[in-house]
Amino acid sequence: MRVFSSITVPALATLALILSASVSQAAPVKVFVLCGQSNMEGKGAIKHLEQLLADPATAKAYQHLRDDNGWIERNDVFIKYNDDRGQGKLGLGYGTPTNRFGPELEFGHVVGNAFDEKVLIIKCAWGGRALAVRFRPPSSGKGDYTQRNRQTKEIEPLPEETYGEAYRDTIRIVKETLANIEQVVPGYNPKDGYELSGFVFFQGFNDIIDQKKMGEYGQNLENLVRDVRKDLDAPKLPFVIGELGQQGVEPEKRYAEKHFAFRKLQEDVSKVPEFKGNVAFVKTSPYIVKDGESFDGGYHYYGRADTFFNIGHAFGEAMVDLTKQN
Repeated sequence: MRVFSSITVPALATLALILSASVSQAAPVKVFVLCGQSNMEGKGAIKHLEQLLADPATAKAYQHLRDDNGWIERNDVFIKYNDDRGQGKLGLGYGTPTNRFGPELEFGHVVGNAFDEKVLIIKCAWGGRALAVRFRPPSSGKGDYTQRNRQTKEIEPLPEETYGEAYRDTIRIVKETLANIEQVVPGYNPKDGYELSGFVFFQGFNDIIDQKKMGEYGQNLENLVRDVRKDLDAPKLPFVIGELGQQGVEPEKRYAEKHFAFRKLQEDVSKVPEFKGNVAFVKTSPYIVKDGESFDGGYHYYGRADTFFNIGHAFGEAMVDLTKQN
């Protein structure tokens, strides 16, 4: 004999709505870490961004960054930059120097638009840091690099504490920020909490210019992904690797072989079987504008606002895809 529940269909529907509402209210802040060296610090010239907005041919792509009252700050996306580079609502002013911006700007708009939850970006970036040395992950062990003593002019081993310095600072800044997240995200509700949702690594120049450092880059990058996930207790943390694309799609002939080889090292890490579906390689070279005005000499993607904007957008789209997959 069948036994029917005493709960009616309307009652079940009401219960479903209540459960759905309770789930939607539990909205942990989505946390993304942007890490790297000078290009992640951000060298996109705000002066150039103003020019792009003033030109009817290009203004549409950037119109969401400014309104009649000035530069827009998002009320749902927040940022913390290093220990001392500022924090607050996402907007301009989080590059180095402050008249510049980096990938964080458009990245924040892309992920902010993609998710209903509040977003926190923790940006950890310092210029001139090699993966083989200061970003060196723990599982790579101690390196064996040298430096010239400024006083004696003698060649000597790098101090042991130099290895992994930027890596340790990144992990520390992330943990300290999350321990005090209510100071960065207004209205933060501890009951809702937060979730580490992604990590972007945009780095490489100080390794490509040294053959020895380049030779170990692939293994160091693999170790970085694993160690970051371990030290942040996020085993499947979505990870985006930004291509070192300074030379553009077609590098100068004298540099082409080295740059293509380095890019392959970066891309190959995203193809490691254990990283399938949770690590993505994002090209940045297509956004180089070689025949336009430069705002930073021949360095840092020429300091062009359109380039850094497009790189941030590409990082954001890749991260949204990874996050939804995971």
